[in-house]
Amino acid sequence: MGFHLASSAFLDGGAVPARYTCDGPNISPPLAWSGAPPNTRSFVLIVDDPDAPDPQAPRMIWVHWILYNLPANINHLEEAICDLPPGTVAGITDFQRADYGGPCPPFGKHRYFFKLYALDILLPHSAASKTQIEQSMAGHILAQTQLMGTYLKHG
Repeated sequence: MGFHLASSAFLDGGAVPARYTCDGPNISPPLAWSGAPPNTRSFVLIVDDPDAPDPQAPRMIWVHWILYNLPANINHLEEAICDLPPGTVAGITDFQRADYGGPCPPFGKHRYFFKLYALDILLPHSAASKTQIEQSMAGHILAQTQLMGTYLKHG
């Protein structure tokens, strides 16, 4: 089966429900994973949109959520999670915040990649941005998986 990430809120490749976006309460979706390697020490979750600002002419990857040092003994995140698991650190997103920012595309239907990494280390707490976290993860990724959802903003 391997390392696998899923959500009870949407299927891989399916539409992200409005409740997890700027058209709704903008809460984080429920996520669950399985099949992590036995020597996993921590997980990293990065949610980003490679279609920003316009899927017809993307110019950047917009980072919506970063969590790192998720404990190796957990396998899910509740919907609208506020109290992160002990030791978990939230990184700084492109919204300039350390929390979830849901889909809110200015043009067209965008893709949102929920990428989960199993690492053989805990990351330094100074790794705040996606770039810093990816640099710290280099050479320590045991497995990775992803879930992709799409969203087209209403109105």
